[in-house]
Amino acid sequence: MSVPSNAPEILVVDDEDDIRLLISGILQDEGYATREAATGEAALDQVKSKAPAAVILDIWLENSRFDGLQVLSAIKAMRPAVPVVMISGHGTIATAVQAIKQGAYDFIEKPFEADRLLVVLGRAMEAARLKRENLELKSRAGAPETLIGGCPAVTALRRTIERVGPTGSRVLITGPAGSGKEVVARQIHLHSTRSQGPFVVVNCASLHPDRLNEVLFGHSGPGGRSDGEGQGGVLERADGGTLLLDEVADMPLATQSAIIRILQDQRLERMNGHGPVGVDVRVIATTNRDLREEIVRGTFREELFYRLNVVPVPVPALADRREDSPELARHLLERTAVAAGLPKRVLGEDAIAAMQVYPWPGNVRQLRNVIERLLIMAPGAVADPIRADMLPADIANDVPQTLKLQCSDEIMTLPLREAREMFEREYLMAQVVRYGGNISRTADFVGMERSALHRKLKSLGVSTEVRHRRDAPEPAPQSAKRLSPMN
Repeated sequence: MSVPSNAPEILVVDDEDDIRLLISGILQDEGYATREAATGEAALDQVKSKAPAAVILDIWLENSRFDGLQVLSAIKAMRPAVPVVMISGHGTIATAVQAIKQGAYDFIEKPFEADRLLVVLGRAMEAARLKRENLELKSRAGAPETLIGGCPAVTALRRTIERVGPTGSRVLITGPAGSGKEVVARQIHLHSTRSQGPFVVVNCASLHPDRLNEVLFGHSGPGGRSDGEGQGGVLERADGGTLLLDEVADMPLATQSAIIRILQDQRLERMNGHGPVGVDVRVIATTNRDLREEIVRGTFREELFYRLNVVPVPVPALADRREDSPELARHLLERTAVAAGLPKRVLGEDAIAAMQVYPWPGNVRQLRNVIERLLIMAPGAVADPIRADMLPADIANDVPQTLKLQCSDEIMTLPLREAREMFEREYLMAQVVRYGGNISRTADFVGMERSALHRKLKSLGVSTEVRHRRDAPEPAPQSAKRLSPMN
């Protein structure tokens, strides 16, 4: 019997060939794909190379270095989201309880009926699916509403959100792509009197004139609204809540006149409906372009700009708040691990420092993608920190030499006093670069008074003028004084 290529793959682990063959046959008859392993070591190798949809695992594994409970613990450490069903012909209540405590979904005694195995396996996979969806929904609905960071720009942004949120005014959020404009929009929604209402996002590039009525108003069912076979548009779905016009500069020019009328009238009327229906929607718009320049070019209507730009809210690029990078990276690391069902790891201080220096042209979105890649691809055990040399090449190559502290060979040829001075110079310059020349932040990190750090930097000849451009040249190397002297 052929199994579909997209069939869920079940790993069957048992030391008896006939048992593995029997279980695999039952599963294949039900449309599952199967893999088999006779030992705990083979099972862990397979789980490590590719996560199965579920594992059926025997507790007693002869000729194996690990028993079933040890394999269970290892699977849960490597692939915590993979459901495991334990089987055994020698099980006890105590063994079953221990297996459940260690993360097994259920325990089945041999001999078992095929129907019972299939029911338990189906429930285990369904529970795992629901858990993944729940975590994903929390990731989308909860974490994106969190504004991470404590720099002055983010602190000012929080104050603006707290003031504008309850007013109900229209807001235009500006900032580079990936900087978190939707996060800010969700925060404004949460601080408004509409926080219990819907938050609906519409991609403005999709508002083509030919589809505008369908997207905004939907199509009516027998009752004239979105009942029966009808489908509500974004205005009806956002009624009583907030509508986010995402990247409003992408809206076709022919559509903008209709949007102006909608903003003015706040009424919903389908082509086959029974008259206009009033809607109560707060409109927030985002853009990564200069709309005033778009107006000059003739690609954006000035009247629409002034209707949307009641309260302008700028969002800073990540490069302009690099001191938030450590907190943001750790937050994204934890959130991504939970959402993807991956083991959590720790970022090493050298990796954090490298992330602070990198300009992040793709902003928070790029940082999130890098974090996800590191969780999947970074070598080493789960307990090992993620080091700077594990970062993508474009980030690792952008790290200034002053952050790498590669002076061990030279330092061994110097007397103690000169070696200590050389280390202090390189260490302090690395920290100054790391914090973008911010002496107060550097002083807090190294544990010195700000004035004392100034004196120390001056005595060591360390400049606090930090270049942020990627194409800026590195300071010219010197023999025992590698760093740029102060002017």
